[in-house]
Amino acid sequence: MTFKKLILKIHLWLGLASGLIVVILGITGCLYVFEEELRPLVHDYYYVDQVKNKKLPLSQIIEIAKNANQNQHPKQSLSGCRIINEDDRTVIVWFYEELDKEAFWYWNKYQNTYLYVDPYTGKIKEYENYNSEFFVFVRMLHQTLCLNSDIGDPIVGTATIIFIISLITGLILWWPKNKQAAKQRFWFQWKSTTKWKRKNYDLHNILGYYMMIFALIIALTGLVWAFESYDKGVQWLLNGGKTYEKETLVSDTTQYSKKNPTDKIFTSIRQSHPKAKSYYLFIPKENDSLATYRTFIRYKSRFEDTSTEFDQYTAKPLKTVHYKDKNNGEKFRFLNYDLHVGSILGFPGKVLAFFASLICTSLPITGFLIWWGRNNKKKKISI
Repeated sequence: MTFKKLILKIHLWLGLASGLIVVILGITGCLYVFEEELRPLVHDYYYVDQVKNKKLPLSQIIEIAKNANQNQHPKQSLSGCRIINEDDRTVIVWFYEELDKEAFWYWNKYQNTYLYVDPYTGKIKEYENYNSEFFVFVRMLHQTLCLNSDIGDPIVGTATIIFIISLITGLILWWPKNKQAAKQRFWFQWKSTTKWKRKNYDLHNILGYYMMIFALIIALTGLVWAFESYDKGVQWLLNGGKTYEKETLVSDTTQYSKKNPTDKIFTSIRQSHPKAKSYYLFIPKENDSLATYRTFIRYKSRFEDTSTEFDQYTAKPLKTVHYKDKNNGEKFRFLNYDLHVGSILGFPGKVLAFFASLICTSLPITGFLIWWGRNNKKKKISI
């Protein structure tokens, strides 16, 4: 067996083994890449009924949501809220409950409820079951095949590794022997007489070649969520072989107060970051006296994003971290999602990621048709 025949066998059988999962990942990737733009278009409860002069205090909005959710989901605990820095947007308050760590499907492992509150009137616009929301379902199908992450992550991660090997072996098979062969492999040379088998073969080879680098970026960044060891290993490598311990901050329990610090904290971050895209507040659990009040300020550019931790009793800022303050591994991890969906390059990057995912979806299909066509040739009948 020659080297190329061996590579062909590897390419073929690995492609057949992972093809179905790659198709699922590709289709869901295409759908999810524009989720940030599509969600406000399909969910009218993202917007208020009418913009007024004055909004309710954030602590009051959270309390309204807490009381409303308590009647329907008494076991869920308040987890956080998001305030989008636009006058016509509702405030999102979410609640969390762990159901079964060992559950087979992701929706049986935990339950989140998102309440969308009109900040002017306090009206609950929507009770959203997070697990059944369309884009959440698409993301979980993409990330874990809707399985518990302990089960789904290794399956998706292994299929992704196989896909990476298939891309490399595919490039070896594509590599032309001479200039004449190269002409047919860089672009389509179709004529009116070109048969569908040839067209299918060119779609597999030529599109695969041009999208290979982008497909590799998508696959390699996707592995970060599939394998914790890979995630840590990449960060360790980028940090020059150093491991950084994460600093744990605690609130000062000697300053205990029943006064709600939410409004003071929100006023502080809004005044410090008036041009932010949105503000996230992660509220400490009631039974966690040492926890800090974490906030995250999101900008249009990820390089401007900032996080600040506050004392949950005094609302005193404990630590603020900007992108430039992170080590190399943390910087990569912070930008990994943007690299994965292409948003690191803005909207054009998302369009590029969309077409890369679409072509990745097509590769197992066109590859299967090549294999099927070669193994099911019509035999000529001799007379």
